[in-house]
Amino acid sequence: MAESHYARMAKFKIGDVVRHRVYPFRGVVYDVDPVFNNTEEWLTSIPEEIRPHKDQPFYHLLAENDRTTYVAYVSEQNLLPDETGKPCRHPMVPEMFVGPVEGAYRLKSIKPN
Repeated sequence: MAESHYARMAKFKIGDVVRHRVYPFRGVVYDVDPVFNNTEEWLTSIPEEIRPHKDQPFYHLLAENDRTTYVAYVSEQNLLPDETGKPCRHPMVPEMFVGPVEGAYRLKSIKPN
């Protein structure tokens, strides 16, 4: 069955903790694109045999692995829920979120100046 060209509902939401299906990293979702919204250069840098299709949600993550923290852009097909319950150590997490509570973070309220 062919993939639909209509954006579908995102499986994960802002504040969810997820892990990559293949690579050893996890992170907190801080933004969601309903379909691919990056450069062709970025996409073609991924080996063709594992390159994700564009017609799916893509997630911006405050990511971490055993060595470092960084920002990642990952297709929905390559993410799974992180079941560890461990807090994320990315330095931007406490600036943007409160928690974790029951395995997820909540965006901080923006206070007017």
